[in-house]
Amino acid sequence: MKIAVFCGSSTGNDPQFLTATQALGKHFAQNGIDIVYGGGNVGLMGAVADAALAEGGRVYGVIPEHLKQKEIAHEELTELRVVADMHERKAAMAAMADAFVALPGGAGTLEEIFEAWTWAQLGHHAKPCAFYNVLNFYEPLLDMVKHMTRCGFLKPEHAEMLVKASTPAALLSGITAYQAPAGKWN
Repeated sequence: MKIAVFCGSSTGNDPQFLTATQALGKHFAQNGIDIVYGGGNVGLMGAVADAALAEGGRVYGVIPEHLKQKEIAHEELTELRVVADMHERKAAMAAMADAFVALPGGAGTLEEIFEAWTWAQLGHHAKPCAFYNVLNFYEPLLDMVKHMTRCGFLKPEHAEMLVKASTPAALLSGITAYQAPAGKWN
């Protein structure tokens, strides 16, 4: 199984974000899970890759040419693919991945997981979309998802399709147990 990981190009202001990210990379590698990610060697991106590689895991990076220097492309990956732009990056990652996970991060992390979740709602794929909820990082967002559902903008089955976990074992368990609901227009 290959899991696409979306996360910050910084480590955040609490060392537990870094520790939890390293634990996830290690757990994935120890359980034969390959990582697909943005290809950078900085922040949580670099940490998850390094932790998996240190355990003998396979890590596949996809980085746009214009970010190759800014995100300091990780040169020790199983495979590093340099692409033209962000659209090509996301398409390549989506094609490679069997599941998607958002770790703590910023606007780019949210944009990537939201696109994957939207595609799942529309029935473009049946892959799990998950939030690694380190230090309850995603609680405000998950409250917003509940609010969108209460207000009638999100079907309950599409809110419930999100996997949420705060430990590597619970996250992997939720991903492997996932069953996709019918697409939004089915």
